[in-house]
Amino acid sequence: MGLKEEIDAIEEEIANTPYNKSTEAHIGRLKSKLAEKKEKLENQSSAGGGTGYSVEKHGDATVALVGFPSVGKSSLLNSLTNAESETGSYEFTTLDVNPGMLKHRGANIQMLDVPGLIEGAASGRGDGQQVLAVVRNADLIVFVLSVFEIDQYDRLQEELYDINIRVDREPPRVTVRPKIKDGIKITSSTEQELDEGTISDVLRDQGYVNADLNLQENVTIDRLIDGLMDNREYIPSITCVNKVDLIDPEYKETVDEQLRERDLDPEEVTFISAEVERGLDALKDRIWENLGLIRVYMNKPGRGIDWDEPLVIEQGSTVGEAIEKLGGEMEERFRFARVTGPSATHDEQQVGTDHVLEDEDVLKLILRR
Repeated sequence: MGLKEEIDAIEEEIANTPYNKSTEAHIGRLKSKLAEKKEKLENQSSAGGGTGYSVEKHGDATVALVGFPSVGKSSLLNSLTNAESETGSYEFTTLDVNPGMLKHRGANIQMLDVPGLIEGAASGRGDGQQVLAVVRNADLIVFVLSVFEIDQYDRLQEELYDINIRVDREPPRVTVRPKIKDGIKITSSTEQELDEGTISDVLRDQGYVNADLNLQENVTIDRLIDGLMDNREYIPSITCVNKVDLIDPEYKETVDEQLRERDLDPEEVTFISAEVERGLDALKDRIWENLGLIRVYMNKPGRGIDWDEPLVIEQGSTVGEAIEKLGGEMEERFRFARVTGPSATHDEQQVGTDHVLEDEDVLKLILRR
């Protein structure tokens, strides 16, 4: 029996086992074995070469447009980036990818039109694993739904979960420290619903015979396994609903209800029409806000403030991290900096490399000659 068949068999057993206190430990071990075998299959696929997809990152951030075929992703990409690509013309290879570049608020945001997903993609159908692997390198996922098929959201979430992408979740607050002897010791800052025997079984299935495990949240079996594995990606997302130009206004209430059923607040979903370029400015702003970027305007010696091309960095970045992104010899020549703007207590405040910058600060670097 090959790995794929073993995975199918374990998934079937999990699906057919009712979950209750008496079966909890058994299901925990099954899920642990499933995670182990999926990781093994993933490693085999990577080592085996083939036609995997590779995307070189460009710009200040990368956004993946994720949706099923015919939801209008290519049209949306063209509208956002002024690209001149025909629908379906993107060819993902190990050598060449040509995604669009969205220029917004001074940032260059790489927009990646992921080929239309199909059900079963995570298990390899239609080169699905390679396609979905592209998403794992994104800084933000944009779910693109058709206004007539909101239920596609459920299947997209399942496919991404199956390839270890955890959308809109924080990593589990689980730490494990291997040791030489004394078995498994479990400490927790909160009451756990899982019993210690089940937790210990999962740890042993993951290869931990002697280890200290610290839990800082009430973990489910799935969260515990996620905390023990190092191949999970935690990526934020936003959702847009396309083709709204094709519906009657009263149908919007039906769409809103379908979104709420999926814990999506209609006020936080962007309604667009890529075809007639409606709602695109709102989508651009939402992408910017969820990427967590800020603009820093450089005050350049002899040239003044460059208001046209800001330095775009992540929220919470320091002066030192800004210098690192600028590159060159600035780190070695740095004396101090002067900052004017939201992060400064006064204009031209003198700061060091640990000063945290904010959006629309003006930064002047004082360097040694």
